Amino acid sequence: MPRASLQDAPRFSIIITCHNQSAYIRDAVNSALDQNYEAKEIVVVDDASSDASPQILKEYGDKIRFAGFQTNQGCTTARNLGAAMATGEYFVFLDGDDVMLPWALDVYGQIADLKRPKIILSGMAWFEASLQHLRPMKTPQQVEFAEYELLMKRDRQYQAGGSAIVIEREAFGQVKGWTEQFFPLEDIDMLMKLGNSGPAVQILSPCTKGYRIHSSNVRHRVPAMVEGLRNVIEREKSGVYPGGPNLRKERYAVLGAPVFYWIKSAYAAGLYGTALRVLARGWPMFLAACIRKISTAVRGRGKTEVLTLEFKPKETRERQAQNAQA
Repeated sequence: MPRASLQDAPRFSIIITCHNQSAYIRDAVNSALDQNYEAKEIVVVDDASSDASPQILKEYGDKIRFAGFQTNQGCTTARNLGAAMATGEYFVFLDGDDVMLPWALDVYGQIADLKRPKIILSGMAWFEASLQHLRPMKTPQQVEFAEYELLMKRDRQYQAGGSAIVIEREAFGQVKGWTEQFFPLEDIDMLMKLGNSGPAVQILSPCTKGYRIHSSNVRHRVPAMVEGLRNVIEREKSGVYPGGPNLRKERYAVLGAPVFYWIKSAYAAGLYGTALRVLARGWPMFLAACIRKISTAVRGRGKTEVLTLEFKPKETRERQAQNAQA
């Protein structure tokens, strides 16, 4: 499908949030600035960093839209402020210690042109600390993806992350954004809130984000992660998430994977009582996930589609812009 004109193309707001990530924030912002896709803006919210992050961000001047809190508010409040400042049709969230891969917006743009989804789920390439450890990847030629009527209908595994989700503005507003003061596993909570929002696309390849592994990652704090999971389970049981009884088994099946993972992690960390308490509340989710896995193995997963990735190298775009001004 031919690329839409810039005037008609989806507009992306890249929303970067950070707190005391001065060692990484340049990588995050530069990865956003380096995107070839023209119809973009970059919004950065500093969540009351006490390191050099605010000074670094101010160096970018009008290349970014910048805001900062005087007191720490948490990542969900920071993301919501970024979304309130944004003008784009789609919100692309990026944590201050992660990066966008060079082709990310080109991939999202073509998916949005073709399918007009409410949610795009992307894959992440994990790397250790320095960008030098990010595995070299050739510029992709194709995009493989699966489309679902609703996010809760997806039948493929997905590694959730705040940096791996793109949300259409209207859908974001309908669920009232990120749940304030919900952390960690706020990404799982957001996916559950969006479960009934409309068409969703899961990108199977290529990866579009780089997830940085370092000592401060919250996923290393198993007790906190398990507590976040318990909060998600209780929100599901109290009827917070949309879809009602008609989508309950789908919601349970989606929650089953993180329930299993964090029960296993708690047990491995010696938190036996915690693991048992989560199992007592989450076993129906785990059972639903097992049933879906068996059902998928029998009938097969939904079909995938392949799209040829088309984008102009940055040098070509800049040369054409100079010629147009001449």
